[in-house]
Amino acid sequence: MILETGRLILRPIDAKLDFEPWAQMMGDAATTAYLWNAKTLNPAEAWQNMMMNIGHWQVRGYGFFSVVLKETGAWVGRVGPYFPHGWPAPEIGWATHPKHIRNGYASEAATACLAYVFDELDWPQVTHVIVPGNEASIAVATKIGSPFLRETTDQYTGRTRLIYGQPRP
Repeated sequence: MILETGRLILRPIDAKLDFEPWAQMMGDAATTAYLWNAKTLNPAEAWQNMMMNIGHWQVRGYGFFSVVLKETGAWVGRVGPYFPHGWPAPEIGWATHPKHIRNGYASEAATACLAYVFDELDWPQVTHVIVPGNEASIAVATKIGSPFLRETTDQYTGRTRLIYGQPRP
């Protein structure tokens, strides 16, 4: 499965091509502060995280895509549909490598994923599970048409999460 936008290619995660920038992103405290466990990952943990995301595709038939720039092939981050055990609802999530933040890539890729989950996966609605204080992700959710819906408590960490989302158009 490959999705394309004007500037981006969303393709399957490739451990050989993607591991180095994936590990850099997962080792960056400013990035991981807003992910579910709020902890940086060492390379071995980043590898396990990548393998879990590849496995998500195997079990669910969908998952995070690696996002790369069409022009250069640079790895931008991961964006895609995600629904692990215990998650509040199926979501489209995103994480951007620190070298590529504030360029609109997350919004662009998430918009492509909206069409994918509604048209191909036939989801009746989509959510985005966001850590309070993550203003950049709140801006992405709002930009792609997903307003705030509710708060929830993460069953794994006990921390509050904000749920943004929208129904199928």
